[in-house]
Parts: sequence; C-alpha cells; structure tokens
Amino acid sequence: MMRTDPQPPSDPHAHDGRESHLSSMVEPAEVSASAQALRALGPVPAVAVLLGSGWGGFVERLARPREWAYAELPAFPAIGIDGHAGRVVHGWLGDRPVLALAGRRHAYEGGRADGMTGAVRALASAGVQVLVQTNAAGSLDAAMPPGALMLVEDHLNLPQRSPLWEERDDRRFVDLSAAYDPSLRALAQRAAAAAGHRLHAGVYAWVIGPQFETPAEIRMLQRLGADAVGMSTVPETIAARHAGLRVLALSLITNLAAGLQAQALSHAHTLAQAQAAGASACDALVAVVGALLEPGALGPTEAATGA
Repeated sequence: MMRTDPQPPSDPHAHDGRESHLSSMVEPAEVSASAQALRALGPVPAVAVLLGSGWGGFVERLARPREWAYAELPAFPAIGIDGHAGRVVHGWLGDRPVLALAGRRHAYEGGRADGMTGAVRALASAGVQVLVQTNAAGSLDAAMPPGALMLVEDHLNLPQRSPLWEERDDRRFVDLSAAYDPSLRALAQRAAAAAGHRLHAGVYAWVIGPQFETPAEIRMLQRLGADAVGMSTVPETIAARHAGLRVLALSLITNLAAGLQAQALSHAHTLAQAQAAGASACDALVAVVGALLEPGALGPTEAATGA
C-alpha cells in the first residue's frame, strides 16, 4: 500500500480476478486510472526504471519514496516469481524524480507476451519519456563473466511473440530498427565509465522459459549473434516503443550459459549470483539514471522537477 495520503484507484480489476484480467487486452480506462495514480505519487519523472532480478537495491537509493503495490493499480499485473516485489516506487535522485517498477510479469507465467503492457502504457500516459529496463541474463561469451554488465544494443525475439497481437490499428506495425535508443546508449556508456563501471555491449536473446536452455540451443544462439540470453525485456521493449517511450536496457550477467560451465543452472543460483553482484550493478544504474535526468540530457523536454 502507498505510504501516504492518496487512495488506490477504484477499479474491480485492481483486487479481484487479476489472472482472468490478463487474458485480454488492457482496457484504456485501466491505463488511465493507473496513470492517474502514478501522478498522485508526485511530480511525473522523465525516466522510469523496470527492475529485474538483482536490481531491486536501486529502490533503496531513492530519497523520499512513495509507492503503490501493483495489486492496487488496475493496469498492472500480478507477480508470481521470487525476486520480483510487485510495487512501483516514486522517489528522488538528487533533485530529480524517478519511478522504479520493482518486478515484471514474464511470458512463462501464463504464456502471453503482454503481461507488462498495461504498466508500460500507464507510464507513457502519465508522462514518462524513457523506460530503462534491467534484467538478469546468462552470458554466451566467456569474456563476459558473472557479475559483468551488458548494455543491450539489439535483441533476438526467438519465440516471435508480441504484446501487440490483439491491437487492431496500423500502429501495431512498430519500427524496431533502433529499439534501444542509440543516443541513450552512448550517454549510458559515458556515465558508467565516469563512475568506474564497464558496460559490455551486445545482443540479448529472449527465450520464454521457464526451463533453462540446452547446450545445443546456446550454440544456436551464438551462431545467430546473441551475446546474452534471458526470459524478459523484449516484450516490454516492444510495448514501450509502441507507446512512444524511448528504451535503454541493461543486463546483469549471473552465469555462463549451458555448455559453457560445469555447474548446473537453477533459479536459486541465478538469484544468488544476482544478489552477490547487485550492489555494484545498482551503483552503475544510479550513475546512468542520474545522467539521464540531467537537464538537457533527453533533448528539449526536461525531466520534471519540484517538491
């Protein structure tokens, strides 16, 4: 529940029947109600950050936090995976506001790629300009070991699923030739380097999961040009670009992929590795987001300020 005065939006989907709600396209009224609730948290920031496994400590870096649980926002999903808190937090980095979404719904939780689409659209409707995505991923390159950070340059949508399948107008034909904004990537590289963090750069391959990949699948992905593999991010990128948001994405490498190490893979191992490297990853994320929030960093429209 939010820590201060505003009340959750009145909507039947906010508390009941959330699984059935996810079986159909999010309604505009749900997006509007959620956007209104986000605006009630404080000045609308230019940047929202979607936090994956290992990145949750970013929330602790925010001053004056105010929050909603996802369950209180009708366009937001139910979360059913360890390591994903299911709350949206408004806070401050210095004198600039930022939103942090702690947790995402994955396609393997029900088989659909649109689990986060309502949340992404609510961000855009509220006035957010940039979505910074984070995830935990497996490395396909021994030179990018556990603990490394990768700036996503492009992606492979291996399942060829989309959060836009139920859209009916021509806006569903989204151009993804620059899905991960080149100017934001350059800014992120400069900010991370200035703070003493190295960002590898590469292609992220999305697989549905929840099972991990086989060594043969990893060899296939390597031949296709992937540098890291994971079970998230791509659907949210598609939804964000459809909503008009610019996208930046960072992967925290938690393991070498199947066939590249002797240790068996498990979700518990992924979470443990993410936790071990999470503090350093969040340091880098603070530097990157702080740079995005600098006056003029995003172009003519400034990040929001105020009390």
